[in-house]
Amino acid sequence: MLPPSPQIALLAYLDKSSEGAELLSTVTQARVGYELFQRVTGQDQIDKYKKECILAIADYCKKHPNASKEDLRKEVGKQIVIFAARVDAL
Repeated sequence: MLPPSPQIALLAYLDKSSEGAELLSTVTQARVGYELFQRVTGQDQIDKYKKECILAIADYCKKHPNASKEDLRKEVGKQIVIFAARVDAL
């Protein structure tokens, strides 16, 4: 779970509350840590690839509304193979 939004922390800091500066510092550190984790693990790229895979399957279904179950299975399999190859390449 992410910490409070930076806007809330900034508002507390600007209101000169006693914990405002500490809260802003903590939230900023947490956000930077989260971003670093996403970049180091490649999770942001994996999420992007997953979204592209789902969209490609949805697009196929939209363009081929009368496709057989076998055709759908083949397309889903193809998109999953592409997704897996992209993730392996990270």
